[in-house]
Parts: sequence; structure tokens; C-alpha cells
Amino acid sequence: MTDRSNLPIPRLSLWLTHAGMLAEQVWRAFWPFFSLAMAILAALMLGLQDHVGVEIVWSVSALAVLGLLVAAVWGIRRFHIPTRAEALVRLDETLPGRPIQALLDDQAIGAMDADSVALWQAHQTRMAQKASKAGVVKPDLRLASRDPYALRYAALLALVVAFFFGSFWRIGSVAEMTPGTATAGQGPTWEGWVEPPRYTGLPTLYLADQTDPTLSVPQGSRITLRFYGEVGAHTLTESASSTGIEAATEPEQDFVAERTGQLRIDGPAGRDWALNVIPDTQPQVAVSDIAEAEAGGQMKLPFTASDDYGVISGSARIELDLASVDRRYGLTAEPEPRETITVQLPMPITGDRTEFEEDLIEDFSQHPWAHLPVRITLSVRDASDQQSESEPYLTALPARRFFDPLASAVIEQRRDLLWARDNSGRVAQILRAVSHRPESLFRSETAYLRLRVLLRRLETFDEFGLKPEQQAEIAQALWDLAILIEEGTLADALERMRRAQERLTEAMQNGASDEEIAELMQELRDATQDYLRQLQRLAQENESDEGQPGQNGESLQMTQDDLQRMMDRIQELMEQGRMAEAQQALEEFQQMMENMRVTQGQGEGGQSEGQQAMEGLAETLREQQGLSDQAFRDLQEQFNPGAQAGENSGNEGRSGGQGRGQSHEGQGGQGQGADQQGGEGQQGQGTLADRQQALRDELSRQEQGLPGAGTEEGEAAREALGRAGRAMDEAEEALRSEDLAEAIDRQSEAMEALREGMRALGEAMAQNQQNQPGQGTQEGDMQANNRDPLGRNPGAAGSISTDENLLQGEDVYRRARELLDEIRRRTGETDRPKIELEYLKRLLERF
Repeated sequence: MTDRSNLPIPRLSLWLTHAGMLAEQVWRAFWPFFSLAMAILAALMLGLQDHVGVEIVWSVSALAVLGLLVAAVWGIRRFHIPTRAEALVRLDETLPGRPIQALLDDQAIGAMDADSVALWQAHQTRMAQKASKAGVVKPDLRLASRDPYALRYAALLALVVAFFFGSFWRIGSVAEMTPGTATAGQGPTWEGWVEPPRYTGLPTLYLADQTDPTLSVPQGSRITLRFYGEVGAHTLTESASSTGIEAATEPEQDFVAERTGQLRIDGPAGRDWALNVIPDTQPQVAVSDIAEAEAGGQMKLPFTASDDYGVISGSARIELDLASVDRRYGLTAEPEPRETITVQLPMPITGDRTEFEEDLIEDFSQHPWAHLPVRITLSVRDASDQQSESEPYLTALPARRFFDPLASAVIEQRRDLLWARDNSGRVAQILRAVSHRPESLFRSETAYLRLRVLLRRLETFDEFGLKPEQQAEIAQALWDLAILIEEGTLADALERMRRAQERLTEAMQNGASDEEIAELMQELRDATQDYLRQLQRLAQENESDEGQPGQNGESLQMTQDDLQRMMDRIQELMEQGRMAEAQQALEEFQQMMENMRVTQGQGEGGQSEGQQAMEGLAETLREQQGLSDQAFRDLQEQFNPGAQAGENSGNEGRSGGQGRGQSHEGQGGQGQGADQQGGEGQQGQGTLADRQQALRDELSRQEQGLPGAGTEEGEAAREALGRAGRAMDEAEEALRSEDLAEAIDRQSEAMEALREGMRALGEAMAQNQQNQPGQGTQEGDMQANNRDPLGRNPGAAGSISTDENLLQGEDVYRRARELLDEIRRRTGETDRPKIELEYLKRLLERF
């Protein structure tokens, strides 16, 4: 047999393979021992022994030593030192043809044959060449089958964590825990901490560092003490807790400081303090100024609040002061019981809340107690759950005021109806008396028609006994009617004038007869005169408010004369058959009407083209809402065959929601038409499908003159309006197919797309205003007087740069509060889209 020591194998490969096999044996036999040792070392380096009692440390230490011994014995029994022959076999298994085994073999036959011997030697030579190329065989250190839960890796991770976050010096603390060591080394000792309540924001105090004999701590502070050494060497006596402690010897002591008293530790290292417990005072809140109504009708109530560690929350409770109510007219009846109004007080969005002043802004204009005497009581709560209330503040509940006498009368009757349902008959009687001569009182047929329908419903309800839900319905209808009377007159007149212009333009383009054109021209004259009268009335109201008479009236009169001359010229051209020139003059007339509001600074408030587009889209949205309401009521009639004919068509929607007259402003719903239950008024406006088609045509016209072309926001607005138009077309098809449910769904999509388009258009207008310098004398003057959102004057030539400081004192914070108040107001408007309400609530939670 060949000598094993003379094999042509690389010695390094053989040695490293042998070492790898030895590592395999060590790792497989002693991995429990290594894992347990790493876990114990990690625990000692992290100082876990310092956080438990001495008895637990030594009990765990005994178990750890026993576990190491068991693991070591288990490993020794399974450990086997690999031999050189086993290493050769490991190498030979990795080589093709097993060359090492071939080298170790001897020739069995043919040893006397020279040719056979030569062949055997040649074979041995080839095997030696293969054996000389043997490489190192990697050891197999995998233990997944022996350690399925990877405990070795968990121990290694603990050791790595201890290496980065622990210390080898902590291992020595175990030696200090031997019995008698602490006593022999340093004697009995103690430690103590004072932890103030978290809401105070004060740091924890280490008692051993407090040299002052008087110690001031907040009420509710937790004091913790630990005694080391022989039990009884130190004792605790204190009188600051609610029960007090006398000569306590337990190793761990803790109590809560509730009152001023003494803290004494008796023993070899004893100390003594006089505890001064600082009480947590109750929060304070008070009304700081008078309550008043803002321009939009919201109540503004300034208040101040304070607390030593900060106010957490607050609320306002509003109760009717029945004893102070002037019990006359509709208030003589006993009022119906109503819940107390409770609203949350606004808290500062930045800074501390130890002392602050804020404004409570809420809209109670539609509440039955609006303008009636009330008691407002404010309450606040601090972090320790202490509450306090302010003195009741007596005031008339601020709300929106109506300056139009008719609107004010409607609101007064609405209040009486909400005061008690027994007033329903009296309310109907008074409203009939008020509207006895509509021609001299109502400036809008729409308002008169809505009042007549409302009176019929109220009298019908009163005949069978007014129910609470019917009371709420009539009250909402009265509110909408008052708003229409107060604000809707000018907008209605403008809409009639625009439609008259469109009808006249279409008549000229389609070759209408002279009689038709003359009739339409007279309609335009009447609509224009009505619009100018409303402008004149509004100008007079502004003059009386501002105390600057003369200028606006003269300018308005001059513009009215110019418009009359232009209309005379248009009619003259049409009578001469010069339709092209007449149409061009009509376009100039339309442009002048659009610019008139800017030149006068009245009516529309000097609005730009973009603002006019926004107003037109808002009106389209309201009309679409009215059509949707009408379709919904018609759908109700399908499932309520016993209802009165036309009962559901008498809804109080705006511009299409009432179901009679031409979009509420046409000629088909006047006077006596209001007393009929349906048909006659319908002749002037067509079916719901026709009205939906007319609204679609109006939207197409508005899309043509939409500003913001070429901008991302402008294109987004056009895309949203395009979707609205397609939804309107689908709604029209559904209406013609008498599929009211499908029509209502499509109308809802159209309204949502209109809202998106208006939002995008608003962004486009804001972007255009930032990028475009002032043009013309009037616009330049307006921009020169404008200020940026921080209250600074803009730079010259429309530049957004300015030499003024970025922050302008407290004005920035005031504006921030105004913005937050506006967000709160909009959050309370439940008719807004759900996604917008969720967004506003997220803003309130964040700020």
C-alpha cells in the first residue's frame, strides 16, 4: 500500500480541510454552550443585574452556571477530533474519479507482467496529477436542523447590542452584590427621585443632589425612595401625602405629594427637607369684550383664558334668558323646549396656553334664539381635569341682520314659527297680509311665487296639525326666501338681461320676423331698465352707508344714458335691415354692460372677467341643483300617487327648483300662476328635459369665454366643465326617457364636476393675478391699494417684491386666527361635499 505521508496533495489544502472539520465538530457540539455564554455576557454588559433585586441576581446566576456546565458536558460527549484519514476522504470526495483513493491502492493482479505494471504506473501518474489539484473543502457549519428556532442568532444579536449600548465595566457590579459586600464596602445608603406630573413639563429631581433644606415641588409629584444595606438601617417619615408615612423601613418607598409637609430619612446617611407643595390652581376664563355680529352674520365673542400649566380645552354654553324676552306678538305663546347650545372654544394653534385671548366665532343666524336674550357661560379644563366657569354673559344672541323690510318681516315670522308650532296660523295670516299687494312690494316674481307656495304648504300643514319635521321644513324655506329677497334681486335682474341679450342675438342670426325682433328688443329694454334700477338702489344704499353721496349716482346716470342711446341705435339698425351692424352693436352693448360694473364700482363690486365667470358658474350650479330637486320631487310623486297634483312641483329650489315660470325669472310664473297647482306656469318653461338642455347650452356659452387658457389650472377647469356638460347631456337623455333615478345620478355628477371646475378656475385666477401686472388706470389704482396676505404693500409695476419686513407684528397671527375661524365656519356647513368637510376637519386636527 502506498505511504499516506508521500501523497502528492497540497499540504495547505489538507491542513485547512482538517481545520474546517475540527470547527464543524466544535460548533455542532458546543453551540448551546456558546449561545448561553453570549446571552449571559450580553445581560451583564447591559446592566440588567442593576435593575432587579440581589436575590433574583444570584438565583439567575446559579441557573446560568448550571446551564453552562450541562451544555459543556453535552458538548464534550458529542465532540470528536477528526483524523487525517477522514480529511483525505473529505478531499477525495470532491475530486472526480477518487484519485486519492486510487493512489492508496496497490496493483492486485499482473504484478509480474511488465506491460501491466507499466499501465498501472501510468494510471497512478494520472491520479497523482489530479490529486495535486485538490483544493480546500469548506466546512459545513449549518445548524438549522439542530437549532430550528435560531437561538444562537438571538444570543449573538443580544451580544452585539450590548457591545454598542452596554459596557464591560458593568460586569463588575455583580461582584458587589455578594452577601456582605455592600455593608462592608460603603455601609447603608439610599437613593430618591421627585417626578413632577408630566403636564407641568418640569424635570425629575435627584434627591441626593438637593442641598436646600426647603424643597418646592408641584402638587401631584411622585417621590420614590430606595434603601440599600441592612433592612431597618434607614427609615422614612413624611407628612406631605394624603395619609402620611411614619418610620417606614421597606427597601422601596413611594408616595404622592398633595400638601406642604416634612420629608425625613433617618439613618447613617439621613437627610431632612421641608416640602413646599405648589398647588395646581384652577383655570380661569372670562368674556373680554362685547359679543357682536360680523358682516356674514357670525357671532364674534372675544374671551381670555389662563392656567398655571396651560388650558387643554373649553366650551361655551348658551341658554335662553326667558325672563328677559319681550313676550309680545308671536312670543306670547309658551316656547317649545330646546336643547342648550354647546360649542367648543377655539384654542391657540401655536405657543403655550397659560394665558391667551381668542375669539369664539359661530353662526347662529338660523337658530330660533337669534337676536333673543341669552346667557353665555364659558368653561375651560386643564390637564389635571380641573374645570371652572365664567360669570354668565347676558346679551342678545348676535346673528345676521336683514336690512330689506320684507326680508326682515319674513325672518321675524320664521322666528315666531320656531318659537312655538301654535303660531303657524298667525304666521300664515301675517305673511298673507304682508304680501297683499305684491306689485308694489316684490321686486322679483321668483320671491313672490315661492312665498305663495310656502303659504299653501304652511296652511295645509296647520289644518292637520304642524309636526316638528314640517316646522323645520317651513323654517328653512322662510330662511331661503329671506335670503333671496335680501340678496337675490340684483342677480336675478342681471340674469334676465343676459338671457334677453342671448335671445335677441339668436333671433337676428336666425332671420326672425320684424315683430319678433321688436318684441325681443322691448324685452331687452325692460330687463336692462330693471337691472339699472337695482344698481341705482344698491348705489344709494352704499352712499348712505359710506356717507359719500353724489359721485356714484352721477356716474350711474351717465352710464344709463349711454346704454339707452346704444339700444336706440341697435333698434334703428334693425329697422333698416342692417342686421350685421346691429349684431356688432349688440356685442358692443353686451361688452359695455360687462364693463359697467367695473367702471361704477357698484353692483358686482368691480369684478374682473374671471370673477364674472365664477359668478356665472355659481349660478349654473344653483340652477342645476334646482333641476335636481325638481326631478327628485317628481320621483317622489311616482311612489306617492295619492299626493296632490303638483304638490311636489312646488319646491323652493332656486332657478329651476320651483317647477313653474321660466327658471324662476320667466314670464310664465307670475301672479295668478302662483296659485295654481302645476300646469299653466309650465307652459312658459317646457319640460325638465328642455330646461336641462337650456342649462347645458348656457354652460357651453360660459365655456367659450372661460379665462385661464394655456395654464394648467385653466385646462383643469375646462376639463371639469366638459365632464359636467357630458353629465348634463346624459341627464337630459334620462329625463326624456323618464328615468328620473338615472337623471338624478347624472345631475349629481354634473354638480360635482361644476364644483371642481370652479375650484380650478379660482386657482387659475389667483395664479394670473400674481403673474399679470396692473393694466389701465383703474386696475393699476386697485392693485396699488392692494396688500399681500401678510399685509404688506406690493412693489412697483405689479412686482411681488417689497421692501417691507416679512412679519408685520401681531398682524400675521391675527390673520392666522381669522383663517382658522373661517375653517371652523366652513366645517359647520353640512351641505358642503363630504370630501371637503373631511379635509377641513384634518386641517383643524393638525393646527
